[in-house]
Amino acid sequence: MKTNVLIFPAGEVLSVELHDALATSVNINLFGASSINRHGPYIFKNYTSGLPLITDDNFLDKFNSLLLEKSIDLIFPSHDDVVTFFANNADKIHAKVMAPDKETARICRDKALIYETFEGSDFLPQIYSTITEYPVFIKPRASQGGVGTMLIKKEADIPADIDLNDYVLCEYLPGEEYSVDCLTDKNGRLIFVSPRSRNRIMAGITVSGETETLTKEIQHIADELNSRLSFLGLWFFQIKKDNNEKWKLLEVAARCASTMGLTRARGVNLPLLSVYIAMGLDVSVIPNAYNVKMDRTLISRYKIDYEFNNVYFDFDDTLIINGQVHPYSIMFIYQCQNAGKKVFLITKHAKEIYETLDKYHIDNNLFAEIIHLEVDDHKVSKINPDRAIFIDNAFSERKFVHDEYKIPVFDVDGIEVLLDWRT
Repeated sequence: MKTNVLIFPAGEVLSVELHDALATSVNINLFGASSINRHGPYIFKNYTSGLPLITDDNFLDKFNSLLLEKSIDLIFPSHDDVVTFFANNADKIHAKVMAPDKETARICRDKALIYETFEGSDFLPQIYSTITEYPVFIKPRASQGGVGTMLIKKEADIPADIDLNDYVLCEYLPGEEYSVDCLTDKNGRLIFVSPRSRNRIMAGITVSGETETLTKEIQHIADELNSRLSFLGLWFFQIKKDNNEKWKLLEVAARCASTMGLTRARGVNLPLLSVYIAMGLDVSVIPNAYNVKMDRTLISRYKIDYEFNNVYFDFDDTLIINGQVHPYSIMFIYQCQNAGKKVFLITKHAKEIYETLDKYHIDNNLFAEIIHLEVDDHKVSKINPDRAIFIDNAFSERKFVHDEYKIPVFDVDGIEVLLDWRT
């Protein structure tokens, strides 16, 4: 029996991590839904757009209709405001919500409340009611990803258009910064803690980091947070070192972090484990005994408005490049196989093509037909252009086909345009 899991909203960086963590599980049917279309349609096979915003009066009615239509068992909120909204309205939502109780959600959403809740703890930074010395770090009480945070070195640095009552005034912490991924089981026990460094940050998101050693100091902070807040499944907190190399708490979030993939790379899939916990199961954690470094940049995914059923695919320097199978090429061919599209291998390969396919462990049954031409033959004469595309590294071959049939033609670099990442 599979669990139907809905990610909402399904379009930001965080929801991509949730998608990647859950989409291939044999125990889950994954769905995505959003009020505003962003990246979701490019990665979710089951995707719904156009829902009202959570601030709209009719949101719950529309959202519950979707839950019933898709038979959703569990909802994974992917934004702090949505976590809080769902926690406050859990009794009105027709599915289980992957969120803490409403008081924990309220505290985690407000940095001032976090500091009030843990006042007196040895891991809190110095908090000021007014600015009496510099430098000081200010951050909005409710924000994420570093939005609105500012280092104030002198009075003139304070923007004239802000109300400091809406901010937390905090000592400046100059040291290194970690995020710490955590997992709390169905009985409230903290069963896993995994620190990771934030070596390079872009728009509040870690784009370079690595797994770090769990120290007694970090474990102590995690234990204190878990003992006084009511988490369910995954959550995380951020810490930074002060001038004395002591870890101080920045914030706590009762949701998935966009860089939890670093912990997943150690073999601990926190979103998947959280689904099992939410469904009342006992879980255990077996992290792999290695450290992981991660660096990332933007990734592009594409949609074209041309529907094709037939693919004519070159061999030398297209499927095979520098004596190796090209990963994107073979991935695309299998994608076509899954989608019921026909792939025709069309080649002027100098050797016996079936022997070469065997050499590279490529099954000839992947192809609807293998068209083996002489060196002086023209590929254009062997192509049926009906709902077809042509992929070949040779410009002259692509030009012949394009000029004759006006169908799309692609060099090897264009294969990524054709890949479908939806799962």
